[in-house]
This record gives sequence, C-alpha cells and structure tokens, in this order.
Amino acid sequence: MSGVVIIGAGHAGSQLAVSLRAEGYAGAVTLIDASDALPYHKPPLSKTFLKDPTALPQPLRAAAAYEAAGVLRRRGIVTAIDTAARVVTVDGEALGYDDLILATGARNRMLPELQGAENVHSLRDLADAERLRAALAGADRVTVIGGGFIGLESAAALAGMGKSVTVLEAAPRVLARVAAPETSARVQAVLAGLGVILRTGFMAQGYRRDGARVTAVTGAEGEIPCDLILVGIGAAADTALARASGIACNQGILTDGHLRTSAPHVWAIGDVAETPHWQADAALRVESVQNATDQARHLARTLSGAETDPFRSVPWFWSDIGPLKLQIAGLSVKADRRVVRDDGARLAVFHLAGNRLVSLESLNSPADHMIARQLLEAGRTPPEAVMQDSPAALKAWLQG
Repeated sequence: MSGVVIIGAGHAGSQLAVSLRAEGYAGAVTLIDASDALPYHKPPLSKTFLKDPTALPQPLRAAAAYEAAGVLRRRGIVTAIDTAARVVTVDGEALGYDDLILATGARNRMLPELQGAENVHSLRDLADAERLRAALAGADRVTVIGGGFIGLESAAALAGMGKSVTVLEAAPRVLARVAAPETSARVQAVLAGLGVILRTGFMAQGYRRDGARVTAVTGAEGEIPCDLILVGIGAAADTALARASGIACNQGILTDGHLRTSAPHVWAIGDVAETPHWQADAALRVESVQNATDQARHLARTLSGAETDPFRSVPWFWSDIGPLKLQIAGLSVKADRRVVRDDGARLAVFHLAGNRLVSLESLNSPADHMIARQLLEAGRTPPEAVMQDSPAALKAWLQG
C-alpha cells in the first residue's frame, strides 16, 4: 500500500490529507489519529465549548470529505519509526510508507508542583476541554496561571459564566511575548471590566493542598483561594517520536525550507516543525492554525510535483478575548520601533524594523489586519502619516 502516511490529524495533518488528492497525488494516503473523534477546530475549545455544556466539537471537515479524497483514516498510536526501512509501527503493526509526514503538534507545559492534582487542568485538545467543562460545574473560584492567548481567552469566557476569575502572570504585563504594551494595556482594561482580577509580576511561592486538590496559590502578598486551576503557560513541540527515530530536533523537528527533515522521505509540518522563516532569518516554530494549513497545502503541492520553491507565507494569528478580537500579521522579532493608531474603538500597532513594516497587530479592526497581510506580502511600507490615519487611508495608499 505505502504512499503517504501522516502522523497527527490536527489542522496540519487533516489539511494535508485532503490537499494531496486535490493537487493530483495518485498514491495511497493514510491519516493516523490518536483520537476517535473526527479532526476538529481547536480555537473554540477555550471559548464557546466551555460556555455551553451541550456544545460539540466542530469538525474541520465531514467524514465524507476524507472518503471522497480516498483518505484512509486510521485510529492508532505510532510507537516507532524505522526511517531506513520506511516503516512505522502502529499499535504493534508495521505500516510502510513512501513519504512520512510528522504533524504531531505540541503538548502543554505543566508546572511540576501541580502535576497530578485533581483540580488542576490544562487546555489543548478535546479531552482536556471535556474534563475542564465537567469540573467547572463545581468550581466558583478559578485561578488561571498564564497571561497568554489560551489563559486570557479562557479567563474571559469563565468570567462570562459568572465565575470569579484571577489571572496570575509572571511577566509585568499580559501577552508580553506576543504583543505591544499598548495592546496589553487595552486587553488588561477590558478583562478588568469583565471582573477578571489580574495579578501581573506574580511569582508563586507555594500551593496549599487538601488531599489531592490545590486550594490556594501562595504569593508574596498572601494566598489566593481557588476551587480550580487552569494552567496556560505555553506548549512544547511533541518531538518524542522524531527524537527516538534519530531525526534532528531542536525546539521542534528541524526542517529545511521545503519542510524536509534530516531523514530521507520524512517531512514535518504544523506546530511541531521548526522551519527557516523568511522574516526572522532563522528557524522558528510558528504556532498558528494558518501556518499549519499553509504548510500542509505547500507540502501537498511538493509531494504532487507541482511545487519546487521553499515554503514562504505571511504568518497571521488571532485571539478572541471577550469582546476583543486581536489579530496579528507578520512577526515583530526584528522590530525596533512602532507606530500606534488608537481611536478609542480600534487599536492598530505597526511594528517596523528601521523603515520597513514587519508586523501589525490590531484590536477590533479586521480591515487593518487584511490590509497588513497584503502590505507584508508585497513588501511595502506606507508613510507614517498614512499608518496613523485610518484603514481606509491604508487601502487607498496600497491601491494607489
């Protein structure tokens, strides 16, 4: 049978499976999934899924779409890869491949001191979300550890459910790794308006326990009682299988610009892949749905013989935090200054490296976001006066 074998059925693996056939790939396509559920959208898990006890996961596509594309969906756990023989072991059975794609994603980080406590949760997949949703019924006071996307999205959703929510963030502000101070300030103000208590610059000194449960977090200013803790401190690439197979890894599975790993006929895409990035001039893991699906489509063209160029895409991200829609286009890793436009209702922060636009983050301004993606793709930078004017001025300048 051989053909293409894909390990991991998240956004990247699912997209690749159907894109291969759309690009004319004629061989067998096997999609190996550790879950029984149809591949599903992950972003809603921290928002609508938590709020509604009857909500079901939202499939990425219907089962019929995989059938129409001739994709064999196989439930199983891959325990070994033999890159010389081109064989993977799935639940004890050998499965050959012509090309193997690692789309194993990432795993949430957990604080060692909280590992195993029955009322401590993380949120990454459907099983996490189901456990958390069930536990919330008996929890009034929720402590969220981590002021990143997942932590803040969940905090806003939980506050909307009437929970008493406290967010603990070690950095001086929320979203410190991904957003400008102006964006952080607006997000913090809105969360405070929702009743969320924010404790930035917070370093936990210990945890009070009652049997298998954590009942309080201790800091320099005393204890913060809690019924439930949600830990959202980022994720690490799931590289265990690749490392055990001798495939080169760093923070993620290392690939070249074409998404090839160090092993012949083995490729990596999505959150697990550490790939040369045109904006950073370095290999990066870019964790986003857009990057996962763009890499999947690119690799489908490569394996079908229609693509010979390296992967290149303008990265973009989004996060729904209560009434705020945060959207980011591009990477600000090389930025040394920023231009800010704030009209009260909308916020746009332009990040520049010298005189070159490298990223734009916006709150409640989809028009700015869409124009920014076009500007970055074209490599164009508007005059500062145009940036500070309006989305309409940006669009007119781009089309002029």
